[in-house]
Amino acid sequence: MNTPARSQAFSMANPHALATILEAAETKHIIASSDIFDLSGIKLWAKDRPVSAELQRKLYDRQLRDPLETCLLAEDGVTHATLTQSLQALLAAEGPLRTLLAPHAAKLEREVAHLPLHSVAQLLLTAGQASRPETFEHAVQAMALCGAMMDAHGGTTAELRSAMLCGLLHDLGEMYIDPKYNEADAERTLDFEAYQQLVVHPHVGHLLIAQLTNYPKSLAQAIAEHHERLDGTGYPRGLKRDEVSPLGRMLAAAEAALTVLRGAEPDLARVSVALRVVPGEFDITWAGEIASLARMAKAGPLHHTDDELAKRLVQLNDALVEAHDSVEVLITSAESEALKDALHLADALLDRLRTGWYASGLWSTEAISALDASEIEAVEDELIHRLCAIERAAWLHAGELSDGDAHRLNLLGQSLRSVAL
Repeated sequence: MNTPARSQAFSMANPHALATILEAAETKHIIASSDIFDLSGIKLWAKDRPVSAELQRKLYDRQLRDPLETCLLAEDGVTHATLTQSLQALLAAEGPLRTLLAPHAAKLEREVAHLPLHSVAQLLLTAGQASRPETFEHAVQAMALCGAMMDAHGGTTAELRSAMLCGLLHDLGEMYIDPKYNEADAERTLDFEAYQQLVVHPHVGHLLIAQLTNYPKSLAQAIAEHHERLDGTGYPRGLKRDEVSPLGRMLAAAEAALTVLRGAEPDLARVSVALRVVPGEFDITWAGEIASLARMAKAGPLHHTDDELAKRLVQLNDALVEAHDSVEVLITSAESEALKDALHLADALLDRLRTGWYASGLWSTEAISALDASEIEAVEDELIHRLCAIERAAWLHAGELSDGDAHRLNLLGQSLRSVAL
């Protein structure tokens, strides 16, 4: 199922992807499936020759006639049997994700054997499994959760397979950025430099699928959109509402759920809160599929007493007000339109947080006696995370700033980060 391709984006071997493939080749049999030529027609590597560190030297600073990914094959790599075994291990593992998947386990196990594995996808999945096992585990989790969501939604067999494939392949673009900037920390401790690197991976994943495989365009589009939000606060393009495809909406909700489950305190109450704490972020259909299952799960342990929670809720409410006031002051002193635009974005995001805060009823400390305490903790933690994320979004939107404006934006960041301390 190899597809010849010519792509400017992949005319040179990506150093991070190549390093991962070479590391995988130490334990997997990865060979050239065709002769590898540079753009001038010089043969750099012969067909059937195993890849090695020498290939890395040959490819250095050379433009290729065909993308490297289309010229390599993992002979003993990821197969349908591998995916089935990984899925079965996931379904047997204790944890909150199992609760979401259990009602759909039989169908997931049946359909995983029918997912089309293009040679490029199989190569990159194999490299990830061998060199970055946590990324392969995440891919299998996303494959299973997307399949379970589509099955719960009543999707056809074709829709179920498409959903599973989206989940399996959605993060292949991460292999093309420095591994220290990947999503292993669930995006919740990334500084701006790391975040700035990470935001390109959905676009790279889209290019991989669209240019180097014969998968449907809808799958490539969904992969490009798996970090978008319907209110326009996602990345990399800040799409809104109908600009996000149906598959992209599903994948975004699944990815957000798995992000929470990779955190320090993974439980389904926190997943449910993350998908609805800011109204309008996620498609209510897909968020609802997860939330309905989450409500049936046993809540995780509490980490604060009622009195401690009451104090924290008051502090967080005060922090939301203070952050809004800080933005208003900084806008008046901004030297550039870039900073003003970034601050207006931060203010809009704070408004959405306040909307979620008031909708939850947590502005009143009486909520502690009226609502489930574990949900209150989850809302609090999620809002703290969102406050910290606003700083990253503002920096990304602002771009290059003068020293004075950079200092002003830093002041806002210090205010937002202090809430989480």
